[in-house]
Amino acid sequence: MFKKILIANRGEIACRVIKTARKMGIKTVAIYSDADRNAMHVKMADEAVHIGPPPANQSYIVIDKVMDAIKQTGAEAVHPGYGFLSENSKFAEALEAAGVAFIGPPVGAIEKMGDKITSKKIAQEAKVSTVPGHMGLIEDAEEAVKISTGIGYPVMIKASAGGGGKGMRIAWNDDEAREGFQSSKNEAANSFGDDRIFIEKFVTQPRHIEIQVLSDGQGNTIYLGERECSIQRRNQKVIEEAPSPFLDPKTRKAMGEEACALADAVGYSSAGTVEFIVDGDKNFYFLEMNTRLQVEHPVTELITGVDLVEQMIRVAYGEKLKIKQNDIKLNGWAMESRLYAEDPYRGFLPSIGRLTRYRPPEEISKKAVVVRNDTGVYEGGEISMYYDPMIAKLCSWGPDRASAIENMRVALDSFEVEGIGHNLPFCSAVMDHPKFVSGDITTAFIEEEYPDGFEGVTLDDDALARVASAAAAMNRVAEIRRARISGRIDNHKRKVGKDWVVTLQGQDFPVKVKADLDGSTVKHKKKGPAMGVSHRVTSDWTPGDRLAELEIDGQPLVLKVDKATGGFRLRTRGADMRVHVRTPRQAELAALMPEKVAPDTSKLLLCPMPGLIVKLDVAVGDEVQEGQALCTVEAMKMENILRAEKKGVVSKINAAAGDNLAVDDVILEFE
Repeated sequence: MFKKILIANRGEIACRVIKTARKMGIKTVAIYSDADRNAMHVKMADEAVHIGPPPANQSYIVIDKVMDAIKQTGAEAVHPGYGFLSENSKFAEALEAAGVAFIGPPVGAIEKMGDKITSKKIAQEAKVSTVPGHMGLIEDAEEAVKISTGIGYPVMIKASAGGGGKGMRIAWNDDEAREGFQSSKNEAANSFGDDRIFIEKFVTQPRHIEIQVLSDGQGNTIYLGERECSIQRRNQKVIEEAPSPFLDPKTRKAMGEEACALADAVGYSSAGTVEFIVDGDKNFYFLEMNTRLQVEHPVTELITGVDLVEQMIRVAYGEKLKIKQNDIKLNGWAMESRLYAEDPYRGFLPSIGRLTRYRPPEEISKKAVVVRNDTGVYEGGEISMYYDPMIAKLCSWGPDRASAIENMRVALDSFEVEGIGHNLPFCSAVMDHPKFVSGDITTAFIEEEYPDGFEGVTLDDDALARVASAAAAMNRVAEIRRARISGRIDNHKRKVGKDWVVTLQGQDFPVKVKADLDGSTVKHKKKGPAMGVSHRVTSDWTPGDRLAELEIDGQPLVLKVDKATGGFRLRTRGADMRVHVRTPRQAELAALMPEKVAPDTSKLLLCPMPGLIVKLDVAVGDEVQEGQALCTVEAMKMENILRAEKKGVVSKINAAAGDNLAVDDVILEFE
């Protein structure tokens, strides 16, 4: 077996590979840029080599620098992770020429399958059903419009050498085709160093289902079931699960066998993924093959028990697969929620900064509950603007889909992240969404269910009553502590009352709290929304704890807790609530207080994220229409076009192309 491997990547996937290598007794080498000098993967590896400045095109994807690191350390093999150089045939060739093993597929397979245009042609020749599209290269925006019109809108404009949602746009008309072509081309050049673009028909209401294949290149190719990846935003996966709630055994077998046949056709070895679009009638169409380890591979590992990284290393070493197709049994159900440094309350725009608090839930491996967190960050670490916004993958497993979802709900509620905007509330909202729970989902789920963006979750009355009961019981604990403060005036003993009014999400819950040594019974009074209901609250929460793990009538409730004047800030199930706990008289007086009015920013275009102004599309005096592009801001390798929300006239421009802006910096002003 290899004695030392280099991981040509960063973040959570580098940490993931190091864990398996360590388990196999293999020493590891990390590479890092200036921005990653103190990164977790650097600390975990046995050795680390600096390879340049923060931008990936000056460090992680510079082949010569990676090859120098290999020479310095004497690494015998390289695992590329995903992204960066993982599907770069020139990198694989350079390793081969240097006598270093590539923990991935052969160069020929990368060239044939890694390029989306070539892979579609091969799939067609192999009589694999493919989505209609233009397979040739496209020179300019006008040619893109002509091709799109011929195929018929809507169309998908895609980077040929892409992945992770980079260089992808959906166009519904000529203007969007022109705009999308240029943005896709720019993103592709910046992310992959390859700006080739192709166009295909966008299949409406599809499901994105992919098959995991594993081959040793010696005649043994197997598939390890499928993953449902339909919960996507901007073509970027957010929630994945395995198996799919949609497939039946017959379709699964047909897709798996077709995926294996395609892999064999190009002499594939190592782990790879064949992606399909599946329509409502279970017709499936080849989309692309990812000749690398997928981001969402943990859900497959959880339901099959196969360590895919270990198998990749063994295959690269020349070993035959010891696993046969008949050995693969799908056990239970697994979910993955991707934790992104994106603010869901600002249209999921990138967020950067220091992780002032980062406390993942405890990793669990029990008979009916598994919680796994693949991460590459730590509390106090910095989320950089230079790389992908994904910072962790939270996974859960259960014996069935319902239990896997419930385990994920509790894990998400227990995940503490502060200092940056993040999408944990949104992931929680998805886990409770009736459509997701039913399994009736398509790639249009987020677009259809959150057409106006995500504004948080409003809990139903039953859930609010549970949270109100918890808040009342917690407040009583805090009040008792305050009542016992030392240095009080004699004969001025403070009494903790039983009657309280809990206010949250615009509703008042008058309650009576009766406590004993084991917990509290919170009775809701008859004039409140939960009139006459009683809840038994037990917990070992003490004031100052940022996480409260309670039981309400024997059922778990996990709350993230922050102290606030007159109550708490509580977060659970995607809801972020300011909770007031007052005496009845205080509640009476609070009802008379005027509400604070937010400042009017309707005549300003504010920068929604830290980023770089790529271009301005308007000048002072221009009259703009609703939906018109105003400027383009680049952040975390993605271009974001900011559009006018209504008609207006530009009165002032406060930024220029090339400027780096912070959140809420004023870009434009309108009359």
